[in-house]
Amino acid sequence: MERIILFDGVCNLCNRSVQFILKRDPNEQFKFTSLQSETGQNLLRKHALKPDMKSVILIENDQIFLKSTAALRIAGRMKGLWKLAGVLYIIPRPIRDFIYQWVAKNRYKWFGKADSCMLPRPEWKNRFLE
Repeated sequence: MERIILFDGVCNLCNRSVQFILKRDPNEQFKFTSLQSETGQNLLRKHALKPDMKSVILIENDQIFLKSTAALRIAGRMKGLWKLAGVLYIIPRPIRDFIYQWVAKNRYKWFGKADSCMLPRPEWKNRFLE
């Protein structure tokens, strides 16, 4: 099963989240690309999504998951106690997405913004789509 995570490549919170996922994904289930990259933009077009998306996006076998649903699906596939995040599905999606959007709206103010997309460690390079 192909799982691709699209993330904001200049967002410090997003970059730290990608590193967090990489460390807890020993089976290498996830591949990554930034929303700003050519590959990311091609995937957005392929799935009829806006080129200026402001959400983490999970693509699982051509099925799209956005915002809190994407985050919960990702957490549920990681090792450790993160699998328990699935219990948060009991919270109605509009409430989960409201909280997600509130954090997303403030992410640059709270965590900062990089001048360019992060470069992955050499051992993670094969996990990033060109």
